[in-house]
Amino acid sequence: MSTGPTPDESVSTNFDASDLIRPGGKVDPEAVRAAIERAQASSDEAELPRVSFTLQRDLKSRLDKYLTSRITFMSRTQLQRLIDEGGVTVNDRPAKPSTKLRLGDVVEVVVPPPPSSEITPEPIPLDVLYEDEHLIVVNKRPDIIVHPARAELSGTMINALAWHFRKTSGGALSGVGTEFARPGVVHRLDRNTTGCIVFAKDDHAHWRLGAQFEHRSVDKRYLAVVHGRYEPDADVIDAPIGPHPSREKGYREKCVVRHDELGKASVTIARVRERYRLHTRSVGDQHFTLLELELKTGRTHQIRVHLAWRGFPIVGDDMYGGRAFADDAGETVIERQALHAGLLAFRHPIDGRDLVFCAPPGGDLRALIDTLRTGAVEPVHVEATVPLSRFGLG
Repeated sequence: MSTGPTPDESVSTNFDASDLIRPGGKVDPEAVRAAIERAQASSDEAELPRVSFTLQRDLKSRLDKYLTSRITFMSRTQLQRLIDEGGVTVNDRPAKPSTKLRLGDVVEVVVPPPPSSEITPEPIPLDVLYEDEHLIVVNKRPDIIVHPARAELSGTMINALAWHFRKTSGGALSGVGTEFARPGVVHRLDRNTTGCIVFAKDDHAHWRLGAQFEHRSVDKRYLAVVHGRYEPDADVIDAPIGPHPSREKGYREKCVVRHDELGKASVTIARVRERYRLHTRSVGDQHFTLLELELKTGRTHQIRVHLAWRGFPIVGDDMYGGRAFADDAGETVIERQALHAGLLAFRHPIDGRDLVFCAPPGGDLRALIDTLRTGAVEPVHVEATVPLSRFGLG
């Protein structure tokens, strides 16, 4: 099989195109990495590879969306940043992520180094809830990302799992996603979101778990403490989510509710578990609410965006309007988002057993709830929900 472009474009590069382009016209991350290494070996100021696509038909597609199909080891957000920083031109002119591509357009891309696919084991503590030969479920701690990314290639849960398998079980993560330094990653939690997360240890289990997430048959329940007295007791938040319209620094990573072609259907069920009124000398009376949240879709920052849009940002979530919480003595109790994946339920991908995992909130989030409970507490009884005792909060 020969390498080459799709019928939609022709390809040229400042390196040998056969070295950088896979069959179908996709940029090969390993070839890019090897090309950069060769260039660095011969020069202190090595040129990054450039790839040029000449459109053979009128695609009428956004530039950022088109490039996600060509450079698959970069996310759409990363590509948007690359475009904003001048790493992409259309017809030798600066472009925008929203630039529409037409017949004859020449798209030139400076291709940055792909994320390393080498996973270095690191002795990072893990709270393992369950493990067998096919999967592992972990209670994620705060301030750790799930997998290596372009800016952070160490200190992740994948590095911790590599150490865990080498030192304890002798296992490994699935090969799915290895090309992007994401072996075994079936789903993700934000850096400062804690709680239940599952990883696959073989490819068969990975694909079957992935299908359950894709078909929304996985039960995911989160706990969050939000500012304000949330009403009603039970609420369905049905609002599409998409990227923030501003590409300025500080906004690129944010998502918003948007009712246009970039907004994707997003549904969150919110159930009030407890309401609090706390009096402090410095602020006076403050209202907070403990929510249980059930995801029906899995958009980036979904819970955080939906709650902020409803006017009840999560405590500590400064990206979406939340504030850190300090006690009456002025001591900070929590300054990251008070969001915890408390329950994860799915079918075992191999033997079909129903598995349910609960992780009680700990550390700063538990301290926050305990502090709020010293004030006036309004219990709320909502039908068809998980008892707070399952989360260690009975």
